[in-house]
Amino acid sequence: MNQLADEVARLLESAARDAKAAASLLARAPRPAKDRALREAAAALRARAGDILAANAADLAAAEGLTPAYRDRLTLTPARVEAMAKGLEEVAALPDPVGRVLAEWTRPNGLVIRRVAQPIGVIGMIYESRPNVTADAAALCLKSGNAVILRGGSESLRSARAIHECLLEGLRAAGLPEAAVQVAPVADRAFVGAMLRAAGLIDLIIPRGGKGLVTRVQEESRVPVLAHAEGLCHTYVHAAADPDMARRILANAKMRRTGICGATETLLIDAAIAPALLPVLVDDLAALGCDFRADARARAVVPTLPAASDEDFSTEWLDARLSVAVVDGVDSALDHIRRHGSEHTEAIVTGDAAAAEAFLNGLDSAVGMVNASTQFCDGGEFGFGAEIGIATGRLHARGPVGLEQLCTYRYHVLGSGQTRP
Repeated sequence: MNQLADEVARLLESAARDAKAAASLLARAPRPAKDRALREAAAALRARAGDILAANAADLAAAEGLTPAYRDRLTLTPARVEAMAKGLEEVAALPDPVGRVLAEWTRPNGLVIRRVAQPIGVIGMIYESRPNVTADAAALCLKSGNAVILRGGSESLRSARAIHECLLEGLRAAGLPEAAVQVAPVADRAFVGAMLRAAGLIDLIIPRGGKGLVTRVQEESRVPVLAHAEGLCHTYVHAAADPDMARRILANAKMRRTGICGATETLLIDAAIAPALLPVLVDDLAALGCDFRADARARAVVPTLPAASDEDFSTEWLDARLSVAVVDGVDSALDHIRRHGSEHTEAIVTGDAAAAEAFLNGLDSAVGMVNASTQFCDGGEFGFGAEIGIATGRLHARGPVGLEQLCTYRYHVLGSGQTRP
């Protein structure tokens, strides 16, 4: 076992050193080369769609005991392959984030100081079951001048390798180093441990997956981590909500895709409108296949609802299940979110601008929304082209992580002969 772990550690070190060298070249690569790599990779995805879908079918056939939501995340379709290709092209069309002057000022002594965006370096991406993350993460890292080592879940390894071949085609066509985008050469879990210990070789770890994976990474990593552990999102239907709007938003926020981190897991509804509106909302969602866990006040309105435990309100279902609670206004809703939420995404449905403002100002979460589905918490929907993940920490980046969030900065100080007294 130790011999195997040592061999895996050597594989990681070799990959990381190659990535480090590639990152140095990428940091200086001109935008046309990076954009060409992305567009050529998009063309390769379309040309090799059959191979990718065949690899994905083999992954699905080999995977056993998956929940419906997990299987949905693992599954590729022609439409999803096309979405990956379009995502690469959209990232190519975005402005180059590297070299942007973020701020500039002149000191009394005449020194001109500039804060300039630069790549982070080598990104280690650890993710579960979503093959499309291979393309999204590679695109964002490449465009932002970062090299990336991708370690997807073992259940998606065939799919990831097929997508990786397309990315390599793009790099070769653009004359960029192939080591800029690497897929873990082995499926062994020891590779993840080696990544987490690779301080000095990997500059940032981004985990994307279930709570177990993210918690392990946050607890064990010696490398800085950018992540969120859970997406326990709330939709709050305020007393001044338009009922038809509330119905449309909630149905989409919960049921469009139940297995993504931006799906609403808890409905909060004001007591003033619950008797009239809650039965309608329950009927809408039940017709779409949703079931429920409800507090005593909600059950007093709809007695057929199953009772919720306190733990239910702190559970990210990632499935067709919704927790329901009746609250007494904005402050009551915010209190519930602070006690049970994960600081990911919260939405209010209301026609009262003051209530919306109070809700947004009272949140600690990375994203607050007014009169919109929580499933809009997505890098593509934010105009980032794609996202490498969602961050709920307090440092560096929050919410969807796109090109700008994959850059750090340095200072340029321009003088004319000044010396310090």
